Amino acid sequence: MARLAAHVWVGAYLSRLGAEGIYAHVIHRGDATAGAIAVKVAFMNGRASLWSRTYGLEGGLGWDAEIADAPEAEVDAAIARARGRDRDLWVIEIEDRRGRHLLEDPSLAG
Repeated sequence: MARLAAHVWVGAYLSRLGAEGIYAHVIHRGDATAGAIAVKVAFMNGRASLWSRTYGLEGGLGWDAEIADAPEAEVDAAIARARGRDRDLWVIEIEDRRGRHLLEDPSLAG
């Protein structure tokens, strides 16, 4: 199966989040076709998590919590380091007190 272009996946993900009443926005646009994607989930209490897309053993795509429930400044620093290594990185920020991100849905493996 062909992998979706990054900008297509990001647009669909933002629409899906919006349909669930979850506020999200792009804080950094990466390469439109092949950029990696990171998702920051801000809990609105000074804490956040950082999710990144990963490849499983079978080659399929999934999501992994790179940083789980840490001070938001720590997550922001990790994002800054990642952007320093990869200028094509997309970064999406979700603001949700309950920490909803929908990344556990297999249809979002992308």
